[in-house]
Amino acid sequence: MTKVPLTVVGAEKLRNELQRLKSVERPSVIAAIAEARSHGDLSENAEYDAAKEKQGFIEGRIKDLEGKLANAQIIDPTHLDVDGRVVFAATVELVDAETGDEVRYQIVGDDEADIKQGKISVGSPIARALIGKYAGDVADVHAPGGLRHYEIVDVHYI
Repeated sequence: MTKVPLTVVGAEKLRNELQRLKSVERPSVIAAIAEARSHGDLSENAEYDAAKEKQGFIEGRIKDLEGKLANAQIIDPTHLDVDGRVVFAATVELVDAETGDEVRYQIVGDDEADIKQGKISVGSPIARALIGKYAGDVADVHAPGGLRHYEIVDVHYI
């Protein structure tokens, strides 16, 4: 199976979600199913149907998280020897060459991506254009809105 790249923080979030699902959500839905069963006829019991549906979702998510964590390649950027190069898990400060707007992104795995928090997926057009470059380089990004040019101001490994 293919390795899934994750940052240390991203892996910890997935572990925490998995633990919560197993120790809180799963027992809660089992109790809800038992309660719904005690109400009698299951064929017309909406509470039972809803609890079973929620149980299916929880079990599916648990399986998904266990699979991702089992195939995770956890990358800590502070332990990489990359000489200032943009790599997975690096935090990059950029300036849009056309507008002068400054942005800061961390390149993360698909499950961790959240543009509002400045985390972009390693598979995104901007991350693909940045990887392998150094501070001072210009990255040409083929975005859906057209070609964009970003100057790399600085690269951090946090």
